[in-house]
Amino acid sequence: MSRIADISWRAEVAPGDIAQVRGLVAATRFFTEEEIAIAAELVEERLAKGAASGYEFFFAEKRNTVLGYACYGRTPGSDHSWDLYWIVVDPERQGQGLGREILARIEPKIHAGGGRLLWADTSSTGRYAPTRAFYLRAGFLEAARLANFYRPGDDKVIYEKRL
Repeated sequence: MSRIADISWRAEVAPGDIAQVRGLVAATRFFTEEEIAIAAELVEERLAKGAASGYEFFFAEKRNTVLGYACYGRTPGSDHSWDLYWIVVDPERQGQGLGREILARIEPKIHAGGGRLLWADTSSTGRYAPTRAFYLRAGFLEAARLANFYRPGDDKVIYEKRL
């Protein structure tokens, strides 16, 4: 099924993923130190609480090195909405289809879990233009924009995808 050569896929979270996720998120040079810590904390939360954490993960790796991953979960209080909390690809692998492949592999899992809407959000700054373009190419639509959400002049852009 993979369009990406030599990649293995897994949904199980391992203790080593904490450091790998932290390193991968930092390597993108997009995220603040606080955001990098949050990404690693979600892995820790999944390891500590299992499915009860509400966080699902899906990893793409090569020779035990994580090249990309997604963190997602059912939106609390909704019977059909799911959130895409993180989708991150190694900067050297960006633009090669790995992010789209990860998304294509988690969408059936979300749908099987009752998900009919998938939500994602990002910043409105120019730095995040490639992220916003990725969501649009992947079939998301801009659903809302919260002005000055992150800081003055930096809106939160919310995307919706119907599954």
